[in-house]
Amino acid sequence: MLEPNAMRRDTVLVVDDTPDTLSLLTDTLDQAGFTVLIATDGESALDLVDQITPDLVLMDARMPGISGFETCKRLKREKLLSDLPVIFMTGLSETEHVIEGLACGGVDYVTKPIVLDVLLARIRVHLGNARLAYETRAALDASGRFLVATDRAGRVLWCTPKARALLAATTLAATLPVSVIEQLLRMRRGEPLAPARCQVEIGGRRLECSFLSPLGPDELLFRLAETANTDGEQAQLQRAHGLTSREAEVLLWLSRGKPNRDIGEILNISPRTVNKHLEQIFVKLGVENRAAAAGAAVRTLTG
Repeated sequence: MLEPNAMRRDTVLVVDDTPDTLSLLTDTLDQAGFTVLIATDGESALDLVDQITPDLVLMDARMPGISGFETCKRLKREKLLSDLPVIFMTGLSETEHVIEGLACGGVDYVTKPIVLDVLLARIRVHLGNARLAYETRAALDASGRFLVATDRAGRVLWCTPKARALLAATTLAATLPVSVIEQLLRMRRGEPLAPARCQVEIGGRRLECSFLSPLGPDELLFRLAETANTDGEQAQLQRAHGLTSREAEVLLWLSRGKPNRDIGEILNISPRTVNKHLEQIFVKLGVENRAAAAGAAVRTLTG
């Protein structure tokens, strides 16, 4: 029995004002196993995508009304469509037109007359790349990590749900500071094997930002962690309960309602290590569970 995903046909939107081209591409794509949507101009394409999101777009560059290049730009302004592959089809083959097509968000550029076998091969490659990118990000989302990708200007391209919630609580919902990104890139170039981390305070909250790796020519991956001005409170817990410095850190974040995974992200240790520290904390505080430990910490800090 086929899995549901195996039965799904990829959907391709063809945007072209030439009836002969539309007919040729519709027949070819249908025979190749795709579901085909049609629009004859840019405005119609934008209206259609508001109703149904295709898996890939074949876009004529020259059309009445808004051009294919402008249509692509408008599509890419929508965050949910930023990864939608757009392949341009056109008789414009000069270098500046190819550059314009790629600069506005296209992933490929084929010239007319179209060689159908080559076009189908390119469609399958870009669909595969888009699917892999989606599955990778879905896996990161499911992992619950504080990850965010930006371009070099700091504009957020995508982020995991936990990172989105963290950014939403500050003024960083759409960008990371360019100065922070440049500092992290300089650190990585200077010591390529060392972790590149720095702290930034936004809206009264302190975040630690770590540069992980480049994902593409203009896509950089960062990990965020919330930190705080906790030295005084940490020292207070450490003195009151005979804790190590790390145990005091763990207890402080526990008192603020953080689960093991979040504490691990903040302190850059594994959830298993957090749990081992908690075992020692419970013994030193003479308690049996997290709630009792958190309560003892709150009483120490507010007493």
